[in-house]
This record gives sequence, C-alpha cells and structure tokens, in this order.
Amino acid sequence: MNRDSRLSGVLHVLLHMAEQDRPVTSEVLARAMATNPVVIRRTMAGLRKQGYLRSEKGHGGGWTLACDLSRVTLRDIYDALGSPALLAIGNRTEAPGCLVEQAVNAALNQAFRDAETLLLERFGKVTLAMLSADFNQRLAIRGGLYDLESAHASQEDHSVSRRS
Repeated sequence: MNRDSRLSGVLHVLLHMAEQDRPVTSEVLARAMATNPVVIRRTMAGLRKQGYLRSEKGHGGGWTLACDLSRVTLRDIYDALGSPALLAIGNRTEAPGCLVEQAVNAALNQAFRDAETLLLERFGKVTLAMLSADFNQRLAIRGGLYDLESAHASQEDHSVSRRS
C-alpha cells in the first residue's frame, strides 16, 4: 500500500531549514531526503506560493523560511500541500448496488470523516516551533552538534551496511 509521505518529508525539510542561517539549496535538501532536487523544487514552490518560503537564484541562493514557526501549524503545511488523503483505507466500491455494502460504506464513511476531523484538529494545534523545540531538546540530550550536510550521513551509512 502506497503512503503519501509528503507532509512528513516537508516538515522534515522545514525543520532542517529552521536550523540554518543561510539559504539551503535544493540539492542539499534532496540529499537529506534521499530524493531528486526537482522533487524538492516542485514541493517547495507550493510552499513559497503560500508565503512560507523564499527562494533566491544564483550563487549563495537557495531556500529560506519566510514565516514565524510559532504561527505555522501542521494543518497549514498540510493545506499548502493540497490536502493529500489522510487515510490509506477506503470502501471497496463507492456506489454499490448491494444494500449490505451500502450499510458498510455508510458506517465506514462516517468513521473516516470523524477520524479526519480529529486528525486535522490535532494538526491545527501543533506548530512548527513545537517541532523545532522537540528537535532541539533531543539534540541537547544527545549532546551533539547540528550540521545539515552530515545529519543524514550516519543514516545513509547504516542503510548501506544493512543492504550489504
């Protein structure tokens, strides 16, 4: 079953960017996310359009945050991504002729709506600043220094060694 991980990925990238004091290129972000820079640019363009990011071209250019992390919620970012499907399950058929399946669909549809409402409500209560604070607390406990360029190097080394 395919899951849409764009929200998780974008939040990941935004928190990395929050730790930077200079613009971050699509190439650097793509390495951190193990994806293609084109995917990063396409995704970030939607966030720029909503006013959450700025971009500058040329030498020394890249992406920077253009928002106050305490004013932006997970719901805001979810909406900026086009409100992707939240649940990976659904009805067998959307317009069944069978009365039993109609009853099943009615019950499931209500449960899906309730779950999505609750999840979106929770998204609206969590700010990027809260996520950033959690990251910084974890970093302090670990006693490590933060560097975007090497933050995922140990993960990449670990995943390579698992494949070997």
